[in-house]
Parts: sequence; C-alpha cells; structure tokens
Amino acid sequence: MSTRTILNPRPLPVRTAALAATLLLGAAHATHYPLTVTDDLGRKVTLTHAPKRIVAMLPSHTETLFAIGAGAQLVGVDRFSNYPKAETAALPKVGSAYAPSLEAIIALKPDLVLADESGGSRLTEKLAAAGLNVYGGTAQSYTEVFQKIAVLGQLTNHEAGATRLITSMRTDLNATTAALRGVPKVSAYYEVSPAPYSVGPDSFIGVLLQKAGGMNVVPGGLGDFPKISPELVVKANPSVMIGLTVQDARNRPGWASLQAVNAGRVYQPTPEEIDALSRPGPRLPVALRVLARLLHPERF
Repeated sequence: MSTRTILNPRPLPVRTAALAATLLLGAAHATHYPLTVTDDLGRKVTLTHAPKRIVAMLPSHTETLFAIGAGAQLVGVDRFSNYPKAETAALPKVGSAYAPSLEAIIALKPDLVLADESGGSRLTEKLAAAGLNVYGGTAQSYTEVFQKIAVLGQLTNHEAGATRLITSMRTDLNATTAALRGVPKVSAYYEVSPAPYSVGPDSFIGVLLQKAGGMNVVPGGLGDFPKISPELVVKANPSVMIGLTVQDARNRPGWASLQAVNAGRVYQPTPEEIDALSRPGPRLPVALRVLARLLHPERF
C-alpha cells in the first residue's frame, strides 16, 4: 500500500490518527531483504532476512539495539554490556571483543554478530571464518555515531526506530548546547586511560568536549584516541582535567603545579558516567551533559 493513499478523507480520532501515522512510518522505513551492506573492514555483508538471533560484542551496539526497539532479537552480548541494566543482565555473556568465547558465540546460533573493526582483536575475521554472518564496525567520530545507528536500524529492520532515536538524540544535544550559548571556552584535558591515552578533537568525545564549552589541549593530527606525551599536558596547562583523580595528577612529574590541580578542577566521573562518555551510542546526550556540568557548573 502506498503511503500516499488516502484511505479515509474524514478527520481521524487523535488515537487512531497516531496509530495510522506510526504504521505509515514503519512501512516507509521497512528494510527490504536480501540486504547487502559494507562494513568498516570493506567486507560485503549480506542478510537474506531480518535477523532473529543477534550477538552484540560491543556495549554501544547493545545499547543501540535496545534503544531502536531491536532488543528482543539479542541472544547474547559481550561482558561489558550493562545497559539497560535489567535487560542486559538477563542475556548470556560471551566474553569481550579482545577476549571472546568463540564456542559460546557459535553455540547461540546467531544469524548476525555485531563486532568491531579492530585489527588488534581480529574478532570479525575469527567469527567469519567460523561461518557466521558478521558486521564489523564502530563509530569513531561524532557523525559516525548517527550513521552507525542508522546502519543498525537497517540491518535489524528497525529503521523507523533508528530515525526516532537519532531525532531524539539531536533534540537533547541541541538543548544542552543552547544552554551553553555564550560561555567562554575552557581549556580541558580528557584522559581515557593512564598511559596516558587521550582524545583527539575529531573523535566523538573530542567533539562533545568542544560542544560542552571546552577547548581540547590535544591537537589534531594525533589520531582519535592517541597515546600522548605527559609533557604535552604540562605545556598546555589545562584549566580542567577529566578522567583521573587529583592524586593521579599530583603523582605525575610536573602535573602537581597545573592550573586544574591547583584549582581543584580535576574530575573522575562515576562508572555510569564513564560508560556514557566512552560509548558512541544512544547516551551521547547524557555524555554531553556530564561534560557541560564539569566544564561550566555555573550553567548546570
């Protein structure tokens, strides 16, 4: 049936009209199979039908599937998938991207596995060699977060859900940036791990940092999540540091005298906040609010 067909020219009751709009939206966004997409490794991935048994090997994929309405198709997740809490707790855990239980994954008989594209884990290759249908790809940049949500919606026959999620996320993100209008930029250092690994300005976290009113002290050209020299941070002397404790900073050569340390503006987010900040998925608006609150508490 064409979405342009007018079945009833008379005004519909509000609830009936809402139901009709939902049905039409679903029809307009229905995925047609067989479907072939190219993953981040350049592999052609073909689905002959909508997948009914999915294993997600990254928390961001797990969260996205639940957020777009495809959670019921999940039969297994990686051990770090913990959101939404009750739903993920009920699913079998099959290791992680870097330490997968191939036997456990295969035993679940998935018709689609969502993995990453990392050459370090080689998970996609291992699963494909075992005869499984695997999509390898994750978002690294801010724009890719929305692109990956759209792809997962297409793969799982939940394109309408993906569209609704993207619209909702952008609305929430815009509301936070609007609340920050006119604030001065604050120089900031964001630490992913103590090596130290940080975030480049073009990574999804780097873009969130900028949108939250921060000025990333890590320059472009080093990569999205580079291992940096501690001296770079000393030279930049940031006003705010996120992702470590004050004691961590004081224990590093030259860091005890930094502006952020002296002002007590060194913040270690809670575990739940770290999850939202580190996962390129539906909780991007939550991550932005966390950063905005740390950088500009006067506005939040």
